[in-house]
Amino acid sequence: MSDLLYLECPCTSFPRSFARDYKETYLYPPPSTIYGFLLSLVGEEDLTAHLGVKLAIGIIGNIPPISRIVRKQRHHKFSKTHMGTYPPSQFSKPNFQELLTDLRVVIKLDSSNESATVKLDERVVIALSSPEQITRFGGLSLGESWSLINGIRPYRLDDGQIQWLVKDNRGLIGLPIWIDRQTTRGTFQRFTLSNSDEFDENCWTEIKAPLPATKAKSGSQKKK
Repeated sequence: MSDLLYLECPCTSFPRSFARDYKETYLYPPPSTIYGFLLSLVGEEDLTAHLGVKLAIGIIGNIPPISRIVRKQRHHKFSKTHMGTYPPSQFSKPNFQELLTDLRVVIKLDSSNESATVKLDERVVIALSSPEQITRFGGLSLGESWSLINGIRPYRLDDGQIQWLVKDNRGLIGLPIWIDRQTTRGTFQRFTLSNSDEFDENCWTEIKAPLPATKAKSGSQKKK
C-alpha cells in the first residue's frame, strides 16, 4: 500500500481566519483542516488524541479556480440571553463566499512522534482496509460539512505530479496549523509551493497545540 493518500473534493472552501462578512478562502487546504479531516476519517472526536503527528500536503494539477456565490450565513455569538436559540430571521443574512472547485490533494503521514497507543497512520490504514471496524458519523468532508469528498485511496503515479507545500518563513502562503476553539486564536506557518515533486524534510508540518500563556505576576505577588 502506498504511504501517500489521494483524495478529490469537487467543491469546498477554507475560510481565511480574518474573513468576516465576505468569506475569502485559502487557496490550499490548511494543515489544521487536514488534521481534522483525518480524525473524522478514523472516527476520533478528541482533537488532542494525535498531537505530534506530522503531515505533508501536496496539490495535483493547477491552482483550483475560485468561484463566488451568495449564501445565507448565520452571525451571532453565544449569549445567556438567547441560550443557544437564534431565529434565522434575526441572525442570518446573505453574504458572499469564495469556493474552490476540483481540488485534488495528496497527504503523507508520519506518526513517529505521537504518544498515542494506536497511532494515526495505523488507524488510517485500518479505516481504508477494514472500514467496518471504524465507528464514525456524518459524511466525510474536507472543510465545512457540505464539502463532501469524492473518495480517498492510496496515491497512484498516474494521478499526476505532486507539488508539495514546503515550509518557508518568507513564503507567500500562510496557513493555520492549530486553531484554539475557545479563543479562536491560531498558530500559523508560511509555505511555498514547490515546482517539482521532490520531497524533503521541510514538507513536514507537526500538529501541536500551543503552550498555554503564562499569567503575569500581580504587583502584590512581586512585593513578596
